[in-house]
Amino acid sequence: MVSAAVATTANAWQILAGVADPEIPVVSVVDLGIVRAVKVSDDQRRVVVTLTPTYSGCPATEVIAHDVREALTTAYDEVVIDVQLSPAWTTEWLSAGGREKLRGFGIAPPNGRGVTADGRKSLPILEIGRPERCPSCGSTQLDELSRFGSTPCKSLWRCEDCREPFDYFKVH
Repeated sequence: MVSAAVATTANAWQILAGVADPEIPVVSVVDLGIVRAVKVSDDQRRVVVTLTPTYSGCPATEVIAHDVREALTTAYDEVVIDVQLSPAWTTEWLSAGGREKLRGFGIAPPNGRGVTADGRKSLPILEIGRPERCPSCGSTQLDELSRFGSTPCKSLWRCEDCREPFDYFKVH
């Protein structure tokens, strides 16, 4: 038999899986891996959610906290949001489903710990990596247009074959 506290914690995670990221609405905050912990009180009236933004200056952090709070108030009397910056978020926390959703949305997901231009898998701290392939046509012939894309956590690339520009979720 599952305890009520475990069942209600699972319920909180299920609710959070429906909260979309405001900048990339095809992925949830759970898909992104920014929900670090969920704790429900013994009386099941209070929930504490720990969030780690994709980077410490992320402008969407307040919107995400608001959306999480709004979603959870449907099931809990009190919702507490705890923003935790350490350890820093890493692209390794993205779910496999989240990576596929990014690709389907036209954003190249980070590929593991990233691939540098010379094919190395492990990145030095200041390298952002490069996409493995174009999310539109699958080509590996890619050009970086800018280290900075539509948001600070992405860079802008273009496929040499289909000529489509696309964002690449930087490796963190």
